Amino acid sequence: MQVLRVLLILSIYLCITPTNGQPPISQQVSELYEIITQKRADDGSLNRFYINRHSPERIERFQRHYESYLTELESYDFDALSQAGKVDYLLFKRDLQNQHDQLTEQMMIYEQVKSWLQPGEKSYPVEIQRRRGEQLDHPAVAATLHEIIQDIHTKNERLEEQDPFLTMVEKRYLQRALGDQIKTLQHVYEFYDGYDPLFNWWVDRPYAELIPLMEGYRDRFDDMVDPASQIEDDGSGILGSPIGREALIDLLSYEMIPYTPEELMQIAEREFAWCDQELLKASQEMGYDDDWRAAQEYVKQQYVPVGQQPEAMHELYVQSIDFLKKNELLTIPPLAEETWRMTMLSPERQRIAPFFLGGEVLQIAYPTDDMTHEEKLMSMRGNNPHFNRATVHHELIAGHHLQQFMNRRNKEYRNFRTPFWTEGWALYWEMVLWDEDFPRGPEDRIGMLFWRMHRCARIIFSLKYHLREWTPQECIDFLVDRVGHERSTAEGEVRRSFTAGYGPLYQLAYMTGGLQFRALKEELVDSGKMSYREFHDAVMRENAMPIEMLRALLTDQKLSEDFQSSWRFYNLD
Repeated sequence: MQVLRVLLILSIYLCITPTNGQPPISQQVSELYEIITQKRADDGSLNRFYINRHSPERIERFQRHYESYLTELESYDFDALSQAGKVDYLLFKRDLQNQHDQLTEQMMIYEQVKSWLQPGEKSYPVEIQRRRGEQLDHPAVAATLHEIIQDIHTKNERLEEQDPFLTMVEKRYLQRALGDQIKTLQHVYEFYDGYDPLFNWWVDRPYAELIPLMEGYRDRFDDMVDPASQIEDDGSGILGSPIGREALIDLLSYEMIPYTPEELMQIAEREFAWCDQELLKASQEMGYDDDWRAAQEYVKQQYVPVGQQPEAMHELYVQSIDFLKKNELLTIPPLAEETWRMTMLSPERQRIAPFFLGGEVLQIAYPTDDMTHEEKLMSMRGNNPHFNRATVHHELIAGHHLQQFMNRRNKEYRNFRTPFWTEGWALYWEMVLWDEDFPRGPEDRIGMLFWRMHRCARIIFSLKYHLREWTPQECIDFLVDRVGHERSTAEGEVRRSFTAGYGPLYQLAYMTGGLQFRALKEELVDSGKMSYREFHDAVMRENAMPIEMLRALLTDQKLSEDFQSSWRFYNLD
């Protein structure tokens, strides 16, 4: 049956001839195309229907959803699949199991706090009726809201006598779940409000009392976190949630990185040592002998005047794109060149992103008139053209903008996103352009080395933090002392790493993923099996995935259904 489905799909897509130079769709899909596409569509339908993300109803429904797809996946004959099909099978199964496990963990947290959620859960049956527009029993709804009000008053009295008892994870879950309950009640009210006069006659008064009461009840839990489980402010004002070594190992396993945290820090130190050597060479060329800090300070002072940063960034882009074309490093679609654009980062966003961000939109960090004098100088110094020489192509082409452009046009059904591919690829290009002599002199090399050292530092400080060995302030000091950050940009980087919603492995994924791509390049390009252009174009045609799986595709590695990550892409001997 599965084979017939795939043949039907391929027969349809064989008739499609693309006009943008991309391979026909029939060459872009594996035998897993239909099930992966179907599951993504089902995810969307269920998410739009079960709007209360923390309700037991939604958790249980999604558990059944993932279990049904895991069961369907078992019907595939793994050994009969193509290489692309085997890769898709392994990644799809991995993600299904991970999503199911996350729901199991979510239900465990729910069980810990459910007694505090039970008052608002009485509104769920009304929401179920609302979904289908049923005629409500208005007095019964009013009585339910009144009962919830009384229950919350009782809970508030208990909280008055309750010592702080929640972990930070439980507190966040509890408050988000209460927020969902409030939204559920609002959806019910907005649906019937004005359209059903008897609904308003019965429900308006208790509803008007209940919503602010629930909001206040939710906020009460801010003070209910047990100090013993809470991370104290070390003076930096940055409060994150270090996850510990066991959780780090689990995440690394999921991302197919067969190294321990300690081994990754060892890798970072080795890369740091290379940067140190190159930094001293550049410093000596500039006449500063071994005083690399003085040389770096000179480079920082080469910032462009206020108001001219966008023009300077465009000039760097032109230089990088011309270099890529001249050296025939990859294929660049004309439309990708045509459609990127710029915007400016607000002062608030620069507190978390002190350098620019990218993709189709290049988001530029530079001081605004309402910053303090010190903030302005630090922003300009940290965003000088020599530093930015390493990051314009990271953000645009051949980095994030090209990645996003190609992902929408090649094997788009693959939704195996990972920062090791996304950020690793962009950083890899910093390595390639360094190797191909893109820096014009020692000043450019110092600028590009700043970012290379920064990515080494990210591995070390993020792991030290999550291993509970360093505080945020120690991470900030490390960036200032070891890399040469301005203190404000170091604070922004640490704040971004631990409080902006990035995963615990995100910051270390830059250098780690870049080293994976470099190892794969050595295997395929340095060996003469592929040209640079062939290798880079092949990567872009496969879409995002763990790089070990990309290697399996490009080098035809033998895969088994019980595959375990084993690619040691960096020699520590």
